[in-house]
Amino acid sequence: MNILAIGAHFDDVELGCGGALAKHAREGDKVYAYVATVSGFTGYNKQIIRTNEIALREGEKSMSILGVQLICGRFDTFEVEFSDELNIEIGRVVEEKKIDKVYAHWVGDIHHDHQALARASLHSCRHVPRMLMYRSNWYQSNLDFRGNFYINVTNYWQIKEDAVKAHASELERTGYKWLNFFRNEAENAGQKIGVNFAEVFEVVKWLES
Repeated sequence: MNILAIGAHFDDVELGCGGALAKHAREGDKVYAYVATVSGFTGYNKQIIRTNEIALREGEKSMSILGVQLICGRFDTFEVEFSDELNIEIGRVVEEKKIDKVYAHWVGDIHHDHQALARASLHSCRHVPRMLMYRSNWYQSNLDFRGNFYINVTNYWQIKEDAVKAHASELERTGYKWLNFFRNEAENAGQKIGVNFAEVFEVVKWLES
């Protein structure tokens, strides 16, 4: 099976579906991650918080840990739009890699870039038979995330955690809160289905052959 995870920034797919990707890779699937932005960014005062070079270096290390082939976009952080350029780029990956299953941002995410990628994924992956949406942050939305599809990642949790830790610059900046939050989320999801750690997704479509 050919798997594609779509993320706006380096660290999104690791946080949202890193365990599932590690599982796919170790079960013999071909796993790709398309990251749309160069992922460096500045603050409101124009001070550089994360450079593109550091983001790429950390992203490459993280994907290597997961066993995922990285495909890099060149959009600027915070400037991603639902556009023909983005749709064509994702569509090209889907066709060239003959993708069977997609993990994408949740459409209710309040982050501008995440929303654009979610919409573009729905459009560009419309012929892919299986599609799940993930959450990669904790911010409140006016929509409810309908988590209704669980993947047991107990045996892959440490791989996911190591992949997230590869983003050292972001973890240090946020005081490791992201890692703790998603560990708690995975434990809570796992408790609902009787395993130690699980990732939960909202189903867009799922074809059983």
